[in-house]
Amino acid sequence: MAHRMVKTLISWLGRTDLQARTQSDCVGRGPIAQAIGSRGYARLVLLCDYPPAEVEPYMAWLQNLHPIETLPHFVTLTSPVHFGEIYKHASHVVAEVVKERGGIEDLAFHLSPGTPAMAAVWIILAKTRFPAELIESSREHGVHTASVPFDISADFIPDLLRKPDEELERLTAGLPPEAPEFANIIHRSPEMKRVVARARRVAPRSIPVLIEGESGTGKELLARAIHRASIRREKAFVAVNCGAISPELVESELFGHEKGAFTGALSARTGYFEAAQGGTLFLDEVGELPLAAQVKFLRALQEGEIVRVGATTPIKVDVRIIAATNRTLTQEVFLGRFREDLFYRLAVIVLLLPPLRDRSGDIAPLVDHLLEQINRESGTEPGFEHKKLSVGARDLLLRHRWLGNVRELQNTLRRAVVWSTGPTIRVEDVRDSLFPAPRGSLGDENILGFDVSQGIDLPDIIDRISRHYLGLAIEKTAGNKTRAAELLGLASYQTLTNWMKRYGVKV
Repeated sequence: MAHRMVKTLISWLGRTDLQARTQSDCVGRGPIAQAIGSRGYARLVLLCDYPPAEVEPYMAWLQNLHPIETLPHFVTLTSPVHFGEIYKHASHVVAEVVKERGGIEDLAFHLSPGTPAMAAVWIILAKTRFPAELIESSREHGVHTASVPFDISADFIPDLLRKPDEELERLTAGLPPEAPEFANIIHRSPEMKRVVARARRVAPRSIPVLIEGESGTGKELLARAIHRASIRREKAFVAVNCGAISPELVESELFGHEKGAFTGALSARTGYFEAAQGGTLFLDEVGELPLAAQVKFLRALQEGEIVRVGATTPIKVDVRIIAATNRTLTQEVFLGRFREDLFYRLAVIVLLLPPLRDRSGDIAPLVDHLLEQINRESGTEPGFEHKKLSVGARDLLLRHRWLGNVRELQNTLRRAVVWSTGPTIRVEDVRDSLFPAPRGSLGDENILGFDVSQGIDLPDIIDRISRHYLGLAIEKTAGNKTRAAELLGLASYQTLTNWMKRYGVKV
């Protein structure tokens, strides 16, 4: 049996259309009613980002004017100009219409209702996935077929669609919209993209987060971004360096104390838990907490209440805990230096910040961002000249291993700005600003000087040694794998390649 060609108009519902129901003297009948009246469509498919309470009276009014089949699709947009969301909803609705009607459709997309972003999506869909007529309407000029002034070529389409593709990938992964709270975390590498994506996903929740990473990787910066993107953003963010608190004062600092609770307690004091009420308590270097304090800390998390030193009455607290450490807490648990039950209470979500040497794609944007920041901060200093990097200086920064991570990079740039005598930072200025790693060491520790009686992580040490020398050999030979293999005593460049894959070292 032959299919009957049905003429379908698909459109976003615009504010002018809604106003037409009660303000027709001012705005006319609105783009949608005008199009139906002049083109004789058999079906109307409406995408609605307005509450049903506003849409339903309009649809009843429209039916009185033009009694045709009307199919509303209620969607939620975080913004009426959010390109990715608009593309997702529009393409889904059109695909549904085509599928339900067996692919036999005479489609028209209405460009006039809604925002320019909505109109742009209709043009993309009409020229790529769903061939359709594009119409426009206005009170002054009536309804007419839109003449797109250019052909969207095969070369242009991929670039045009790349952004919505990325947005759709983000939406498919269940991520919230791009959050400006994370804008200060400068990154481009896949490793950091994964970390930030996970942080954005967990930010709206109030569950505990444990951030692990070497010193200088930006753990507090990430914690602050999570707080600002959470529902607790209007409340306090209290940062505590657990390693800087005297063991005798940990309980007083965390939970507060009453007057006379101990010698020197001349007045009552609010602890960090109470100070963070309703907000976020960030515990940096949580692995430094003494075992005795860990017991009371665990109880505070379990019960949701604290007791000030010298008091007996518990105080209810509502805080989100974000903890951070430059240690591997599972290893600390194994060695008996950190309570296992507290670890599992904190490690509901674990985010591992990679070291800067494993984020080679991030070094260039970090250099630009940090130098711009230093220029801005130093702009008011007498006689300061705005600094830029020479090609050689920039190359030297990009090739350095940055064992001190982002903090080392930032301090190196600060020194290079001071040492440079003109507007350009030269290779010599950067070289004089770098701190070379001690001979025979990795980072700050002599690789043969660990106290084995305290327990060591031998696989981790071997991993660090391998990554260190593989990276160094690649750097010294400018990426020549055959020569690097010779320097390391490996049989061939293929053996070197296998080692590099095993330890995640890239050229």
